[in-house]
Amino acid sequence: MIPMTLAEIAQVTGGTLSESADADATVTSYVEFDSRKITAGGLFVALPGSNVDGHDFAESAIARGAVGALVAREVGVPAVILPPVEEIEGDNSDLAAGDPDGSARAVVAGMAKLAAHVARTLVDTHGLRITGVTGSAGKTSTKDLIANVLGRGGETVAPPGSFNNEIGLPYTVLRCTEDTDFLVAEMSARNIGHIAQLANIAPPHIGVVLNVGSAHLGEFGSRENIAQAKGELVEALPADGVAILNADDDLVAGMAPRTKGRVVRFSAKEGGGEYFATGIELDDVARATFTMHSPAGDPQRVSLKVFGAHQVSNALAAAAVGIEAGLDAATVADALSNAHSVSVNRMDVNTRADGLTVINDAYNANPDSMRAGIAALGFTAAARPGVRSIAVLGEMGELGSDSVEAHRALGDELARYRVTHLVVVGDSEETRVLAERAAERGIATHTADGVDNAADIVGEIVRTAPPGEENWRSRADRDVVLVKASNAVGLWRVAETLLAAATPNPHPTQTDQEGPR
Repeated sequence: MIPMTLAEIAQVTGGTLSESADADATVTSYVEFDSRKITAGGLFVALPGSNVDGHDFAESAIARGAVGALVAREVGVPAVILPPVEEIEGDNSDLAAGDPDGSARAVVAGMAKLAAHVARTLVDTHGLRITGVTGSAGKTSTKDLIANVLGRGGETVAPPGSFNNEIGLPYTVLRCTEDTDFLVAEMSARNIGHIAQLANIAPPHIGVVLNVGSAHLGEFGSRENIAQAKGELVEALPADGVAILNADDDLVAGMAPRTKGRVVRFSAKEGGGEYFATGIELDDVARATFTMHSPAGDPQRVSLKVFGAHQVSNALAAAAVGIEAGLDAATVADALSNAHSVSVNRMDVNTRADGLTVINDAYNANPDSMRAGIAALGFTAAARPGVRSIAVLGEMGELGSDSVEAHRALGDELARYRVTHLVVVGDSEETRVLAERAAERGIATHTADGVDNAADIVGEIVRTAPPGEENWRSRADRDVVLVKASNAVGLWRVAETLLAAATPNPHPTQTDQEGPR
């Protein structure tokens, strides 16, 4: 964060100083809501949650070196005490659900005001350039690619994982300092108006809209309403800003009249936009190589280290950001070709020493990302004739009245990509219709009552030789497993269990090369 005294923070947030606070004490380090991460000179955000209340850890944060805390009530330590905030009618956020006394609203509102002040100060006085990215699927993967690209042009701050809501976005903004050149702000929404609020905190100069799918359809009611919400990002752009739109999605392409900025488009189809791909090829773990075409000069060949054919579109969006921000095409292509995912449980592919490949995409799931994950599983298995492809799938949440049909359709998608085995985790109407449809389509289908049971079933499948393959255990390649569901299901533990069952591959894939995450 930029250096600020507690008195300045109180003025910006509308708060008052506690009795023990020194008005001239200056915050010089990071803002944290985990007291264990506080460093000397930091600011602690006492965020109340459903299980623990940050106010209980304010004293510990001060002992670790925090200059002060943002709080909703007096806690006996140097702090800025924030004013109450009125409840928003119809608020369906997780924050509202676990905030009976309004403490969390007050703290988050204060953090948002502080972040907005920091962002505008850095934009006005230090030339910070902010890129906002939104979409129903692929935000986090694309955010990681954009950060890799912009990192070639200067110091870049991007959110860890999916910090894309009213808590995560201001937290990310407050990681910026006077030395930060670029901020990548991932923006999500659970209702119309949410992205406009986030864009007010981190005013974007470049806005990227990836797609309009059916994630959160239960909250929005229709894809048109989702498009209305996602388009708030391009509405927030200034006249000299740039809207980067997916030409392959009609609802996204239709957002062009909603922005004052200049519009450029990207497309995975030849000639579909100013930025497009040709010659797309997938390797044996579904990593794409393609030729990137842009207004910046000669076409460039790109070989991605992230997995799935859908990453071509994400990479083109990142390329457009880089080139529109002033980087040359060759630098952008090289950055994309060397970009690794930094977000946990997102198309995280590892191969065990015995050849079993595990695709861990268990952070979240909606129909669009499920189709992309199943396609990656199918392509990876297709490159290894004779191996089995095993999908471990749980329920997709927040789909509203279309939920059952969306899960049934996944059975057809599994058959389309010739997936051989399905392990369905959970017992709901949605998981039952998925299992029934997959079995009807000839897929060997198993049901698991939980994560441990699912891991056991997959372990048994991969230990059993296919019929007629006496030399199966001596093959160089073995089975491929996809693990995917909405985050609440916790399926990443299946991937962790499978990978822990054997020594890691001495020739690692993407995430083995990254070290601890």
